[in-house]
Amino acid sequence: MFRTIDKIIQHPAMPGRTAWIFALRTNVAALVALMTAFALNLQQPQWAMMTVFIVSQPIAGMVISKGLFRLAGTVAGALAAIAITALTSDIQWLFVISIALWVAFCTYAASMLRNPESYGAALAGYTAVIIALPAFGQSHLLTEIAYARCTEIMLGIVFAGIASRFFRPQLARAALVEGLENCIADLARYTSSAIAGRDANELKIAHRKLIADTQALAAMRAHARLEAPSLVTHGRHSRHTVGHLMSCLSIVNILVAHRASSDATWQALRDKLGSLLDAMAQDFKLDATGPWLERLEAIAGEITELKDKPWSDDQIGMMARLTLLGEFVDGLKATLSGLSALRSRSQYGTVNKRPPALPVYRDRSTASVNAIRAVVATALMTAYWMQSRHTDTAAAAIIVAVVCSLFASMPNPLQTSWGFFKGTLYAVPFAFILSQLVLPHFPGLFWFTVFVIPILVPVALLMADPRHVGPATAFAINFIVFLKPHETMAFEPYIFMETSLSVLAGILIGLLVFIVVLPKRPQVTVNRMMNALRTDVVRLCLRDRIPNSSAFNSLAYDRINQLMPILRNMKEAGDALLEDALSSVTLGAEIIRLRRLLLWGRLEENVADRVSENLAQLARMMSLQTQNIGSISGFVASARLLAKEITAISASPLTLQAAASLRLIAVMVEDHPSLISGSSTATRRGNTGAFHWRSL
Repeated sequence: MFRTIDKIIQHPAMPGRTAWIFALRTNVAALVALMTAFALNLQQPQWAMMTVFIVSQPIAGMVISKGLFRLAGTVAGALAAIAITALTSDIQWLFVISIALWVAFCTYAASMLRNPESYGAALAGYTAVIIALPAFGQSHLLTEIAYARCTEIMLGIVFAGIASRFFRPQLARAALVEGLENCIADLARYTSSAIAGRDANELKIAHRKLIADTQALAAMRAHARLEAPSLVTHGRHSRHTVGHLMSCLSIVNILVAHRASSDATWQALRDKLGSLLDAMAQDFKLDATGPWLERLEAIAGEITELKDKPWSDDQIGMMARLTLLGEFVDGLKATLSGLSALRSRSQYGTVNKRPPALPVYRDRSTASVNAIRAVVATALMTAYWMQSRHTDTAAAAIIVAVVCSLFASMPNPLQTSWGFFKGTLYAVPFAFILSQLVLPHFPGLFWFTVFVIPILVPVALLMADPRHVGPATAFAINFIVFLKPHETMAFEPYIFMETSLSVLAGILIGLLVFIVVLPKRPQVTVNRMMNALRTDVVRLCLRDRIPNSSAFNSLAYDRINQLMPILRNMKEAGDALLEDALSSVTLGAEIIRLRRLLLWGRLEENVADRVSENLAQLARMMSLQTQNIGSISGFVASARLLAKEITAISASPLTLQAAASLRLIAVMVEDHPSLISGSSTATRRGNTGAFHWRSL
């Protein structure tokens, strides 16, 4: 019997220890917040309890960051509600326009920002609607409602933050370190497989996972900084480490193109690195980075010696291989050093005084569309409420503002809204049974706890599971809204049904807004992001200052990370576009290498002039999105010829590096002409794909 119970507990579908801690911690904090709201005699104590479930996250830093921005957004929304009501007085049309424009402005800001800043901006928009609508025409209640709402929400934030930080906390810094450790092992496994030329499909899956995981680590940095003041001074470690990790990922893609060579010395060096990476993937321990750094240092020294060796065959290719391998080893060493410093909070020495730049993509077009949707939906629903003045209409108008602003910045707002609707719908029967049939006969907090906790604990367990977090959170929030916990519960089925139907109707109207008002067109989004990638490559070709490789990598990978869910639904066409997007990172990296050689004056003048002209020609082709296959073929031929001619002029290591970059740019353009032409149907030549490039 005990063996059977043990099997059930250890089943993969069963919640783990972390999920149980999260569920119990959240419910305890919610009950304490509710009791405090009762003690303070607040108007709507459910807001305090509901806020705990809204801001609760498995990681303490995420709770703190979400809570702080929720508080900031609530205060900003309350002040906006007071200002709008005071300025518009009782003029209905002016109030409608003002509140709708405020929601639109906040929705635009939320779409341009990232979590948790995005959440705070969206909250500032719909909080103004929550406070201003019930108080319209009753200005004497406005300040009281705003104060009560801020107090109730602050209670929930405080108790959720205390519980997450001091009751068996899972810290963001620990999650960041663990995530980096996993990414390093995955990078080692991926690199070893890539340079060995293993299964292409498996490599694609591993590559996309690494991109998503690296972007998640960049986002986790914000939560770790807010978790404890001492971590702010060490935020540079994580910035450096994530930046070097992205650089390693880019270098691997280029290294794959150079992997094939008959030279025995290169093969031995490649196999030596491969065996080291295999061992690291299998047995990487953060406590023992020293031996890994020593082995990497030995390979780096061997690479330096080989660079000075004269090569009779394929000097360009060999110099490219050694340079890339050296850069990868240096990047991996810097990643390991940064991770070790972050874990121990020691000082992290680096030659580069400035941390790598990690910018993110700001999609102004999508933000504008989201703002238009929000202003239309909020204005129409608020105007309708002004005419009807039904309480249920006000609730529906508030929910529409919430859906159109909060979910607009999600990758798939329609799917997210539908999940929110399903979670809300599931909450209705549970809330009805407890609020109308059970709790009126069993008053008091004790009985409330007895009947409510058995429902909310399983819901919190589902909230800890990323697969169910959306509907489960919607269930928890709206279950508390429909329940309306008070010390004495009343039997009011009519009011319950009116409230629940209003909320459900509001969500459905929000769904309809996403479908009807400027519906999201995936192909337009893809084209815009691909054009943005091309524009960045063009700028790299033409800019007058030394390009920032970490900024380019971060921005490119951020776009690709946003593209992957969309392209996944486009099947074969999506795979081709993703290959183009990944190739743009490789193309940009080689252009940066050439630009640095040019701007640092490390190439002879006649060589530098010809390389600059070649880059300018590439920029013109990409700017004009040349569709002529002959022009593209002509550029490829000229780039290869230039690589051959400049090595005849000078055989210095730097010239060989420039020639290798020109040859790789030619391969990228030849294998991915649609990256130049902007047409996903452009004819491809040779073997395409990020893992099938021909040998240089």
